Amino acid sequence: MKMELIQPFINSADAVLAQGLQCSTAIGSLSMEGRIIIDLDPETAVRVASKMAGADLPESDLLVKETACELANQIIGNAITALNDQGFHFRVHPPVMHTSEEGIKSSEDTEALVMCFETPVGSVFMNIALRYNRRRQADLSAAAGRS
Repeated sequence: MKMELIQPFINSADAVLAQGLQCSTAIGSLSMEGRIIIDLDPETAVRVASKMAGADLPESDLLVKETACELANQIIGNAITALNDQGFHFRVHPPVMHTSEEGIKSSEDTEALVMCFETPVGSVFMNIALRYNRRRQADLSAAAGRS
């Protein structure tokens, strides 16, 4: 896994969490796995949303889900902007909310870095996996050979 591709996500998550929660963060556990997720337990999600909204929110409030998606948007958007500024080209899709203990399925060839950001309102986990589009890379190589 190339750190030059991962570091912008780490920097972005740290900056967005610090600004949104008005606190400093510390990186906790680090491991390798196979999925990309911004992961908040329900109680932490409520506390994060309340802090970012500047008001107490009920646990079932739609604003909690919207705030979690906005947190993901900010982290991913900042990181992708930094990577694109370095000459990389990424396609970004809107975040998808998953609320199950199980999570979503991944392929066997996907490797991911899992980090924990410790904040005053709870642990925020970020799971980063980048997979090259091999078909696209082959097309580019073939095109370069023809010119």
